[in-house]
Amino acid sequence: MNSQYIVLLVSALLVGFLYFLGRKKVSFGNRVLIGMILGVAVGAAFAKTTLIIEPLGQIYINLIKMLVIPLVTSAIISSITNLEGPDKIKSIGVKTLAWLVATTAIACVIGLLVSLVTDPSSGVQLVKDASYKAKEIPTFGKVLVDLSPSNPIADAANAKIIPVIVFSMFVGVAIAIENAKKPEVIKPVISVINGFAQVMFRITDIVLDITPYGVFGLMATVSAKYGLSTLLPLGKFVIAVYIACIIQVAVVHTGLLAFVAKVNPLKFFKAIYPAQVVAFTTRSSYGTLPATIKSLTKKVRISEKIANFVAPMGASMGMNACGGLYPVMAAMFIANVYGMPLSPGKYVILILVTTIASFGTAGVPGTASIMSTVVLASMGLPVEGIAMLLGVDAVIDMARTATNVTGASVAALLVADSEGEFDREAFNAEASGKVKLTA
Repeated sequence: MNSQYIVLLVSALLVGFLYFLGRKKVSFGNRVLIGMILGVAVGAAFAKTTLIIEPLGQIYINLIKMLVIPLVTSAIISSITNLEGPDKIKSIGVKTLAWLVATTAIACVIGLLVSLVTDPSSGVQLVKDASYKAKEIPTFGKVLVDLSPSNPIADAANAKIIPVIVFSMFVGVAIAIENAKKPEVIKPVISVINGFAQVMFRITDIVLDITPYGVFGLMATVSAKYGLSTLLPLGKFVIAVYIACIIQVAVVHTGLLAFVAKVNPLKFFKAIYPAQVVAFTTRSSYGTLPATIKSLTKKVRISEKIANFVAPMGASMGMNACGGLYPVMAAMFIANVYGMPLSPGKYVILILVTTIASFGTAGVPGTASIMSTVVLASMGLPVEGIAMLLGVDAVIDMARTATNVTGASVAALLVADSEGEFDREAFNAEASGKVKLTA
């Protein structure tokens, strides 16, 4: 029998198995994890032949992309209009940015320390890629222009998420102001927006139901494309990045949960576990937004207005891994490979530059690569060195994205707790498997 037919038959049987697990009420997170493991196994077993089922993962990604713009737009406008006045908006915005800046700065320090301890560049030979073309580094003025919406429809069509968020915030603030002056006129508008947001949440539920199958297709493809032969030359760097991501979650995020929010970290991670798995497999903070918001509201039990505001912001700027620890580690790696080791004084500059860049390049596509490019140029390091890491970028991006989403979720809880928008009793009941009855 043709090997492609065998792959299709095996894949159909495994998809059927995942459906059976759903009918048996196996939890969503566990089904996604099982789908990921089965996908890796199929990709490893059938290698390139597995690419015949690549459309399964691509269709899932397309459906997720379909959701992002209308979901973010309706969620942000709805959340702002439901806040109690401009002071509340300002308070939540400042706290969100503060936590994202703080956790990203700490991530930079962790990336630096892990690089110094593990020295992932040792034994790596300098290999120049003549075909690599360095990314253009945007000027500060261009970054500001890219952040501002010029044509919201065009921005949405081109998936420029930051301008869409800015436009949505303008609309939300304007509605809130007008509602205070002429509530009888604005009330129908608010009803339409809230209704549309609820429709988008329902569509989100429908799309998330197929996540285990999409993850199966994605991981089968990734496993087939990136085998051990790709990972071995830079395996030490991949491991170092994963160690840094684990430390960020296990020490920083866990510490904030336990000592600031005063919640059980294990219960929290269990609540956002589905979003973490989706982030790991899709490698997209934007694409994970539906799962992130659902986990925060349904499992963590923070209010929709906080989740709908903080989660999109956390997926856009101040990302702990893509904007923090990875650019630092890439800079340290490239500096050593090129024989240009940094001095202790340069370490401080590297952390400051990376933290600032994590917000200054938020509107630029290809976040991790462009942030690394900006950091390398700012530190006087060869920008073309990033080409050496592109071969393992997909594998690294899994850990980076999961760390980003975890950091954004922790920030959302911290903001919600400080604003009295976190139902601690419901969270504890949910985490304990008890159902809290609400009116």
